[in-house]
Amino acid sequence: MTGLRPIQAVVFDAAGTLIRTREPVGATYGRMARAYGAEVPASRLDEAFGRIFAAAPPNVHPGETLADSAELERRWWRARVRETFRAADGMAAFSDFDAFFDRLWDHYACAEAWELMPGAREALDELVERRLMLAVLSNFDQRLRPLLRQLGIHHLFEAVTLPSDAGAAKPARQIFDVCLKRLGIANHRCVYVGDRAEEDLASSRTAGLHPIDVRQLATLAELPALVEALEKELA
Repeated sequence: MTGLRPIQAVVFDAAGTLIRTREPVGATYGRMARAYGAEVPASRLDEAFGRIFAAAPPNVHPGETLADSAELERRWWRARVRETFRAADGMAAFSDFDAFFDRLWDHYACAEAWELMPGAREALDELVERRLMLAVLSNFDQRLRPLLRQLGIHHLFEAVTLPSDAGAAKPARQIFDVCLKRLGIANHRCVYVGDRAEEDLASSRTAGLHPIDVRQLATLAELPALVEALEKELA
């Protein structure tokens, strides 16, 4: 078919690409843990969290209802948080770990814990002005949609695709195909913006999308020009 734009959509990863935590994870974990009697240095929690998160199985639960999947996602995170504290300090003792985790879970469900990446709003507005479809494809749990609403950007996206929707998580091709089916465009007419070499960039390339490494940009405000250059190259 002739007359189609080479690039019709820009799809974003979420955490680390479009949004980021307002403070390091270790600082938040450590500060909240102190209220429950556990004293662990933020630097050790940061290091432990990175190792635990990288080695964890995907937080995806095929065949479950959205409600059941949401509960399983929460249990997945509880296990990762518990493992993080054990790895950082095996002697750390909580007066009430469940109460601590409830507070931590709720904290990361709120916009107060997050902020847009530098240049994100400018990039999104310019891409919309250029009549490109926007979407989010992330391994985030079901807290992401309300979080994007709180951050004031949910309305800019044609679709938000999560493991609970697709029954699969990155790097599986299935989640990319579900996202692009929702948008109604071919994979090769889509850019994927991410920050992880394998989970985002390699997997999106394998799925037929055009990956862009957000780490190569000074800010996301540079993204529209990069997409425009790619369109010209593919025309």
